Amino acid sequence: MNEPHVLQILIHIAGAAALLIWAVRLVRTGVERGFAAPMRIWLRHSARNRLLAAATGMGAAVLLQSATAVAVLVSNFVSKGGLATVTGLAILLGADVGSAVVTQLLVVRQPILIPLLLVVGVTVFLRGEGSNTRQVGRIMIGLALIFVSLDMIRDATEPMISNPGTQAVMTYLGRDLLTAFVIGAVFAWGVHSSVAAVLLFVTLAGQSILPVSAAAAMILGANLGGGIIAFVLTWSAPLASRKMIMANLILRGGGAAFAAFLIAALPDVMNQLGATPARQTINLHLAFNFALALAALPFVGPVTAALSYFMVEKPSPNGALEAASALDPSLLDRPQRAIDCAARELLGMGQKIEQMLIAVEPLYDHWDNTTAARIAERDKAIKQTHLDIKLYLARLGQKGMDEELSRRSMELASISTSLDSASDAIARIMIELAKRLDMQKLHFSPQGREEIRDFTDRVQSNVQLALNVMMNQNPAEARELVAAKEKVRKVEQKLQRSHIGRLREGLAESIETSNIHQETLRALKQINTAFSMVGHPILLKSGDLLKSRLA
Repeated sequence: MNEPHVLQILIHIAGAAALLIWAVRLVRTGVERGFAAPMRIWLRHSARNRLLAAATGMGAAVLLQSATAVAVLVSNFVSKGGLATVTGLAILLGADVGSAVVTQLLVVRQPILIPLLLVVGVTVFLRGEGSNTRQVGRIMIGLALIFVSLDMIRDATEPMISNPGTQAVMTYLGRDLLTAFVIGAVFAWGVHSSVAAVLLFVTLAGQSILPVSAAAAMILGANLGGGIIAFVLTWSAPLASRKMIMANLILRGGGAAFAAFLIAALPDVMNQLGATPARQTINLHLAFNFALALAALPFVGPVTAALSYFMVEKPSPNGALEAASALDPSLLDRPQRAIDCAARELLGMGQKIEQMLIAVEPLYDHWDNTTAARIAERDKAIKQTHLDIKLYLARLGQKGMDEELSRRSMELASISTSLDSASDAIARIMIELAKRLDMQKLHFSPQGREEIRDFTDRVQSNVQLALNVMMNQNPAEARELVAAKEKVRKVEQKLQRSHIGRLREGLAESIETSNIHQETLRALKQINTAFSMVGHPILLKSGDLLKSRLA
């Protein structure tokens, strides 16, 4: 095999691997954009028992094509107090199984699926009217590209099977399983997808490029790498979330290392997992994660409790430098830079309001004067920031700007006003309603409380989307954000009707908390509306927004 030919093969393999990584991400993005809110609600409802939690985690990982994405999502719930750490760990163990199930589904070769998924996916994406419909098309295109990339890897690696250099390297990895294990972990962490890593290793094993023992060690290493990804992404999360992620990393990574040791000591065990190298390695991945979940689920409580002795809450950064304002007066003579500074300050303002929204929801269950006081203080800071932004933009206008920058300045001032109203809805309305519940010793009906939790989850998801739009100015996400406003309005109306129905039935808890329930829903809708305004200027510029509704 001559040198140019080797280089050509390596380029083909690299391109196929890149397509595989991107296609897996495409599927995950489609699910997150189209079905994030229902999935958040679905995950939170799994707290009833560990088996249900594990099953829910498995289903979520199958949809998202990623146990890491589930880990980050669940970490947010745990940090807000919406889920216990023990339940979160059970969900993660199930998500690891779901990730292994995904690889089982994707490794099956069905040539007819590729053109079918592409034709239907592209048609749905281009002609779909709703945002969710278009995301279904995106998911189907991503699945087709995963199958295409796997076929590309098979075709590109076929000439390498008989190459002496390749055989020497792979034979060495078959003997040195520790190196293979480390390579698998590093690769999975590097591409931020254990699914893509496992599919690549299985395909190479199926092509007889990788010895079965080396592929098995690399797949087990990819399980460790997948746990490290979630650990890094939640490094700054609250203690409860970090304990959950660390417990999963220890169980998954430690279990993978132990399984690799067993395979090194008893290599014949792989023959029990299938007739072909590809089937043996892919079955190992599923068997390992299923066995780990089965063995660890009864002990999730003791494991998380044991970590409490070693992990402590990070000290409060009282001595840290206070956050400086982005509104730099020295840049008023440079309008474009000054506008960017105002946008940065506005993003910080939105992030602070998001934290207020996360903090206020638990007060409906357990009133806490300290938390309420902090939210009130944050609202005062938000109002001061709103005033500072308006004055800064007004001074900038006095310097003279072109039409484009003047329009952008007005947009930022309008968004600042909307966000200030969202802060006011939290600090003035929701805090007062939560306090009234506590003072009058009232409780929502179970169904009513669940409705408020679900509606809050939906609004929080849209707030996160709005912050993303503020950063990336993406027209597609801006359209999704503005469309979500109408969805929230319809959901709010449905919940109001449901509440009225409980009143007609004479449910005592609903009657006592009727005003609080309805006013909370209205406040949350007001917050959602305020953040949806972030998308309007982007859609006006792109021509996607009419004077009264979406195009």
